[in-house]
Amino acid sequence: MKNTVLVINPGSTSTKVACFAEHQLLAEETIRHTTQEISSFKSIFDQLDFRKNLIVDFIEKNHIKPEDLIAAVGRGGLLKPIPGGTYSVDDEMIEDLKSEKYSTHASNLGAVLANEFAELYGIPAYIVDPVVVDEFDPIARISGLEGIERRSVGHALNQKAAGRKVLADNGYAYEESNIIVAHLGGGISIGAHQKGRMIDVVNGLDGEGPYSPERTGGLPLIEFARVIQSKGLSIAEAKALIAGNGGIKSYLNETDLRIIDKKIAAGDQKAQYYIDGMCYQIAKSIGEMATVLAGRVDFIVLTGGVSYSAYIVDQIKANIEWIAPVEVLPGEMEMKALYEGVVRVFENREPARNYKEANIKKVEVG
Repeated sequence: MKNTVLVINPGSTSTKVACFAEHQLLAEETIRHTTQEISSFKSIFDQLDFRKNLIVDFIEKNHIKPEDLIAAVGRGGLLKPIPGGTYSVDDEMIEDLKSEKYSTHASNLGAVLANEFAELYGIPAYIVDPVVVDEFDPIARISGLEGIERRSVGHALNQKAAGRKVLADNGYAYEESNIIVAHLGGGISIGAHQKGRMIDVVNGLDGEGPYSPERTGGLPLIEFARVIQSKGLSIAEAKALIAGNGGIKSYLNETDLRIIDKKIAAGDQKAQYYIDGMCYQIAKSIGEMATVLAGRVDFIVLTGGVSYSAYIVDQIKANIEWIAPVEVLPGEMEMKALYEGVVRVFENREPARNYKEANIKKVEVG
């Protein structure tokens, strides 16, 4: 089909690939990678040809004609902080990703893979709303200690996509509305979106906000300092504890909410206690974002895999419905969101941004 867009979303143990045309999904596949396959590569970028060949196989077996492709889009990786939007892949972006200037993650392959196919087929390559999207108001950066700033890190792609969908379904425009979006997954991020900008976000990766299935959220700092000291933890080990081995995993030694839901239904009081605690903290953080928007909130959106749990959704809604109407979009819509970012550019609804020229304006206090 004409006007086909190739969408690429690399993760640590999978490569998601899809083709869309005329707002329709033509083909989609999540290609799983075994531990043995991934461990055979020394670095993320050593996997490039391996993943590229799998995508070529996907294109061929789904009879996607190269002449029908008009663009390739990849998940944005760990780049410099930039405003949200759709960005053309350029040499500086590729260099920042390949050099791992801003850290390493499988998502760094997204733009590079998109660029590989762009060069192969003579089409443009893009990324959309990477995790480093930074649209903070300056005051939101203040941490409370000189030399440390709060960072904007969250599920920007899915937050913005879920927000746009809920608003469009209700006759609102994202650029004219105020919403709170809570992405509830293994990690949790909660954003305050004001007229098209995510002006603040609860950043669970850095240890803010509610605990989640895998992350600690905010901890009593002195007690955590004692843990670091007593166990002799390195920075990397402390980070792994905060964002990987905390939260529900530390309390119940389990992160699969389907299993935990069944335990709660069977009367497991310990499981219910810690899930209730997570819901309490999520609701509290949503309330915090409501104050960022001065109480003027059009909708609250719950999304991410955890939102499939009716028990958790009901617990959270009971404490936040007084703020604004609550809409639930379980799971994630990243593949479609990547495609829609390209469509907005092709339909001239927004310009393709330039990564090299993109900078975050910060206020210097003299």
